[in-house]
Amino acid sequence: MTINVALASFGMSGRVFHAPFIAQHPQYHLYAIVERHRSDSHALYPDAKLYRSVNEMLQDPAVDLVVVNTPVQTHYEYAKEALLANKNVLVEKPFTVTVEQAEELNTLATKQGKLLSVYQNRRYDGDYLKVKEIVNSGVLGELKEVEMRFDRFRSEISAKAHKETPERGGGALYDLGAHLIDQALQLFGTPKNVYADLGYLRKGTQTDDYFELILFYENELRVRLKSTTYALERQWEYTLHGTKGSFLQQRFDGQENALVAGTIPSASQWLPSVAEPNGILHTLEKRLFTTAQHGNYWLFYNDLYQALTGKGANPVPATQAVEIIKLISQFSQ
Repeated sequence: MTINVALASFGMSGRVFHAPFIAQHPQYHLYAIVERHRSDSHALYPDAKLYRSVNEMLQDPAVDLVVVNTPVQTHYEYAKEALLANKNVLVEKPFTVTVEQAEELNTLATKQGKLLSVYQNRRYDGDYLKVKEIVNSGVLGELKEVEMRFDRFRSEISAKAHKETPERGGGALYDLGAHLIDQALQLFGTPKNVYADLGYLRKGTQTDDYFELILFYENELRVRLKSTTYALERQWEYTLHGTKGSFLQQRFDGQENALVAGTIPSASQWLPSVAEPNGILHTLEKRLFTTAQHGNYWLFYNDLYQALTGKGANPVPATQAVEIIKLISQFSQ
């Protein structure tokens, strides 16, 4: 069974994170792409139908799966229209801008009998997979303190208006926070309390470009999630301390840079092997240099195909995305 996929836009997300995998995967067909004014996709994917609006694309009965990779403020509208058109839907993160929108889409998908998933590709990054391996192994004993960071150095206001808007959906907490919160919930579950500090550091910014969340768990575990636009020098992006040791991991996954450069992904390892260690595991017994796992976003699409064909679970069900939006919306504008 081949899944006909339509991309709702062909910006960076469509070009880099979706189209290369869909086009190369034998169980998907990059059937259609929406570009409102340009025709950039035609040079790379000449066989894909080109539509000028999402509404026009949704009229096509051959479309099985719609990827809603438009600005976050439009996710709810387009995902709802796609579900009502009896399409399966994959929505980019962040899922929606309000909890009410997220819950409504989840209910509608159930009513329509359609799959609704959210693209949390960072679950398939090599650095996160290594952290998950260490946490699940129990080698650190009872975890007491965890910090996860997603830093950048970007002192100028981005040209991407939907990320810089003071309206809901703009800002670092919605953008990068959606990744970090998802990883924390996957690793440690729902916290009992959350504290947030949001900052507006860049000159002229209308939305948060710094955040620190502290997630409080049972047994005194604290998980800090941090991001700043003023990090010229990097730190350990993952720091875990437990009763039997510590683990430090650099953010290391070459997929995005390789995809931007035009590398063609595949099911097998399509990036060079890691030449140098990028982590430290220090327990009461030993201190070792470690290396991140090999991530592959291809595996997300494998998992999604299994769910679409009734052979596996939804890799990122909407219910999980609802929990992320619940947490973010407590502190958003």
